[in-house]
Amino acid sequence: MMGALRAATGVVAAAPRRIRWTQEEPAAGEWMARTVGGATVEPAELARWYTEGASGAVPAYQRVKELVERQIRDGHWQEDDALPSESQFVEALGLSRMTVNRALRELAADGLIRRVMGVGSFVAERKASSALLEVHNIADEVHGRGHRYSARVLSLGEEEADERTGAHLGLGKGRPVFRSQVVHYEDEVPLQLEDRYVNPAFAPGYLEQDFTLQTPFAFLSKVAPLGRGEHIVEAVLASPEECAILDVGPAEPCLLIQRRTWSRDALVSIARLLHPGTRYRLEGAFATH
Repeated sequence: MMGALRAATGVVAAAPRRIRWTQEEPAAGEWMARTVGGATVEPAELARWYTEGASGAVPAYQRVKELVERQIRDGHWQEDDALPSESQFVEALGLSRMTVNRALRELAADGLIRRVMGVGSFVAERKASSALLEVHNIADEVHGRGHRYSARVLSLGEEEADERTGAHLGLGKGRPVFRSQVVHYEDEVPLQLEDRYVNPAFAPGYLEQDFTLQTPFAFLSKVAPLGRGEHIVEAVLASPEECAILDVGPAEPCLLIQRRTWSRDALVSIARLLHPGTRYRLEGAFATH
């Protein structure tokens, strides 16, 4: 028996609103129309989307993936919207369940949708992203996505460098270094835990800054303009304290970026940037010649 989708009840506003969906079991043979962003999607329309730009050389499962990707990219299906069920795809497109299942599994693996056992498939929340081969201000990244940035300073002060930090900064063990620990938020959700060491010679006034108003990166870019940077990226599990700060579970993978930045030929700062893996990704592009 095929599942159907029905909008949750609520007051209808004058402007279009996001609709969340629950699945029901209708009468046998019934295909209930699905509404997304104010538009009703009938089986015939779903079939039309499937045939748009179709090529016999493209496998059927790939065409289903492209259909879903296109609807998400064009904004017809938005975050948390429910997709038609496997049975509805099968009936509307005339495909096997195995073909549709493969398409949905691969879309979930790509992070475009999330599948909830016994409930259905939904458009996934888009992860925050950063350029892998560039160094940007995280506040600018958040604002660029149209979201609200905020920060919380955990600590800011001077301390003696341990052997590893002193060696990285070229100062030696026991020399004074500046250290800041800041949590960066996107729409009130923790996005990054930044733990940064700074060479005091290149950042006068660092300890007097309010890093809820500007990021450490923004300040350092003014007093010691970036000449080059280095990234080391790892998948790690956060410590219990870090899990509490980032609001993640102990088994949730995190993305760790260890960054070093130079101004001219001098190493100015080293930073440990920890992100929840479900909320962040790195992107990069390259060309061969």
